Amino acid sequence: MRTYTFLPQKGERSERAPCRRGQGQRQLKGNYKIKMASYHLSARVGKKGKAGPHAEYIAREGKYADEPKYEDLEAKGSGNMPKWAEHNTAYFWQAADQHERKNGSTYREFEGALPREFNEAQRRAMVEDFIQRQMGSTLAYEWAIHTKAASLEGGEQPHMHLMFSERRLDGIERDPEQFFKRYNSDNPERGGAMK
Repeated sequence: MRTYTFLPQKGERSERAPCRRGQGQRQLKGNYKIKMASYHLSARVGKKGKAGPHAEYIAREGKYADEPKYEDLEAKGSGNMPKWAEHNTAYFWQAADQHERKNGSTYREFEGALPREFNEAQRRAMVEDFIQRQMGSTLAYEWAIHTKAASLEGGEQPHMHLMFSERRLDGIERDPEQFFKRYNSDNPERGGAMK
């Protein structure tokens, strides 16, 4: 949480600040401080060959599993995977790296700060609600919550990673190679899943 100090301008007697909902504004005299949580949300596009390693990073698996500096995993999960990857999400991302078009994107990612005032259960519920609203039931995804120490202010710096494929599940069974082929609008069962 950062504290910002606002000073009244010369000749100014007071400032107005919003109160709780429905109570209007209150007078603030002299110097006053407002505490605000840091916030960020970023979106990224993953190139071919980057999905598998990035999935390992956010899930703290593979080379990230036993590293002391990566002991910040609070929670993780996945959903909407094709049948061939339901129990092994790493296989899904490896297949994306192997079979996606040469210049195609293998994943998209949202990374965003979470309120440190929330406990683990509240953060998880917030992330799961966000995923439900954004991914629905057709986009394959993997998510994780990391809670590392803040470098400047101390305390926690919780944030979430949501990695997802743009390819939509449509009820047609496809093997990994076909799943990542170009979509065929005339014969969807012959092409890959639609982006």
